[in-house]
Parts: sequence; structure tokens; C-alpha cells
Amino acid sequence: MNPNFKKSELLPVIVQHFTNKKVLMLGYMNSEAYEKTLESKHVWFFSRSKNRLWEKGESSKNFLGVKKIVLDCDKDAILILASPEGPTCHTLADSCFEAEGSVEGNFLFTLEYLEKIIEERKNLMPKGSYTTTLFEEGINKISKKVGEEASEVIIASLAEQKKDLIYESADLIYHLLVLLANEGIKLEEIIQELNKRHNK
Repeated sequence: MNPNFKKSELLPVIVQHFTNKKVLMLGYMNSEAYEKTLESKHVWFFSRSKNRLWEKGESSKNFLGVKKIVLDCDKDAILILASPEGPTCHTLADSCFEAEGSVEGNFLFTLEYLEKIIEERKNLMPKGSYTTTLFEEGINKISKKVGEEASEVIIASLAEQKKDLIYESADLIYHLLVLLANEGIKLEEIIQELNKRHNK
């Protein structure tokens, strides 16, 4: 099933985050940009201002990896589910539909955002950071913390203390993300595994 470029030389393209479903940006494709997107597995557009093809991330290196392409019922609009390799917007916001930077009351906290913070701590190892301490102490300490937090979740659930269960679950998820980062595993890989099981 191919887009209907006979209806219009340029078709609107909505790019949506593959895992959290956040809308990242809107662009336009001609048939050549669409073909290059299929071939490269990176999103390409036709720039109306530059009057040429351009690959998203060609200068910033914040590419959009294609995960799935969906056409609307008339085949004249394209939805791309993508995995962003950095901020999508030129303002360095995750989405072009966000205000520049983090705006109070308009900030969407996601596990992907937390994963990004943890990855930054791993790379920069800032002093005074608890996450830095975990990475410094290594896999044994991190694994022990995951076990401890899992036990706390069980205790809270058996006590039927909803508030405590929420609190301890947040601790468990945070420490699990640290463990995954330490082992070089992305949250997206876990989501893909769950998706594979769901499809079975």
C-alpha cells in the first residue's frame, strides 16, 4: 500500500514516538522522500523552504529511526512511528509541539525521559548524584538495590497500603532502569519484547 502522490505532490507526515506515542513533529514528503525513508529506515522530508530533500537529523544528528509507517484511509496522509535519536525539535525540546525547554505545567514526564537522565548520569558521573554512586559501586550494588526494592513492593502490596505500594514501585522502576543502563539495555528493547509476547 503506497501513498497517493497523484492527489498531491506533497503529503503531510505526522511523526509519533514509537513507545510513548507523543507527537513529535509534522513535515511533508514527496514520493522521493518517501522512498528514501523506506530505504534508509530514517525519516526524510521535502523542505518547502529549502526546496530540496532533507534527512531529519542531517545536521543535528538527532535522527528519527523508522519503526512503522501507517497511511490514512485516503492514502494522502502518512503517520510514522519513530524512535528519536535525541531531541526532535530545533529548540532541543523532545517535540515540536512543546514550548521551548521545560515549561511548568506543560512538562510530560515519561520513563523515556527518566531513562535519558540516568544515561546522562552514567556518561557524566556528576559528583553528589545518587545515580552516580550506584554506577560507581557497580552491578552487585545495583542488583542488590533492585532486589531490596522488589521486596519492599511485595511488603507494601501484602499490607494493602496503596500509597506505599506506589512509592516503592517508583523506587523499583528507577533502580531497574539504572540496572538496564549499566548493562547497556534500552527500555525500548524491553517494550519490544513485551510487544512480541503480546502479538503471540
